[in-house]
Amino acid sequence: MSTTPSGAGPKTVAGAPRRLSSRLVYENPWMRVREDRIVRSDGVGTLYGVVEKPDFALVMPREAGGVWLVEQYRYVPNRRAWEFPQGSWSGPPQGDQAALAAAELREETGFSATELRQLGHLYPAYGFSAQAIDIFLATGLVPGPPAREPSEQDMVQAFFSDAEVTAMIQAGEIVDAGTIAAFALLGLDASC
Repeated sequence: MSTTPSGAGPKTVAGAPRRLSSRLVYENPWMRVREDRIVRSDGVGTLYGVVEKPDFALVMPREAGGVWLVEQYRYVPNRRAWEFPQGSWSGPPQGDQAALAAAELREETGFSATELRQLGHLYPAYGFSAQAIDIFLATGLVPGPPAREPSEQDMVQAFFSDAEVTAMIQAGEIVDAGTIAAFALLGLDASC
């Protein structure tokens, strides 16, 4: 299985705001919310609400001019939606982001991949969260049984051609931002 390294870490920026204080506002096993008081380089103070969540991996299972998607119910928008397999470690990390992508692929679809290649490192909501998404392309798919979590028991999977995925995005059937960004990165990759 071949991989590429994760995206570059944060860079120090001249004139960046200075944090004066930070307090934890809310915490559960999946996320934390903190409130930071900062002062910008022009001397003006302000308040930031910051959501802390672990980075996650999204994996695109690809073969024969198309991709496999999973569909499940998502509570917050109260709808079922098609998306690429994705997730974060439950508990302490059990490997790097490539290992996470491989684990999510097996868990949600049952597939394992002979090649796993990173296509991108993105921030889906960097206006209020530093959570990042690592996007992987999985090829050389080997079928097996999924091992879905209890919250994924309603999940189904299906194969779609690239043209079908494009039409689903245009029709608003695929609304997951990570999935749409991943499909765009796939289109930019000359090897696909």
